[in-house]
Amino acid sequence: MIEDEDNLDEHEYVVVSEQWWLARPEHLLVWARLQTTENGIAIVFDSKGEHLTYENEDIARAVLMDADFRSFDGMDEDDADEMGLWMEELEPPHGNSEEELLPQMLQTIGPKH
Repeated sequence: MIEDEDNLDEHEYVVVSEQWWLARPEHLLVWARLQTTENGIAIVFDSKGEHLTYENEDIARAVLMDADFRSFDGMDEDDADEMGLWMEELEPPHGNSEEELLPQMLQTIGPKH
């Protein structure tokens, strides 16, 4: 992880890709947003509202996978079923700001019915 993540707020950066990731511990659904900047730095916005910064997207993806997150992109019915979820009920957080996203990043859910 890059130590100087506070500098991200001081400098403008251009996001070239955005991916949503999710994990399902017990009765929770936890979202994380992975953004990659034009210079290759990867920034994960997590369910605590923190920005975790990595040297590149591959490292960020590896960290997310190590934490039992799965990429929402490319997820199919079988993947959702394996996690005990209905694919049609999954929708990444949405909003115009991170303040709007944050309350949606951690959701309490019951078992698949």
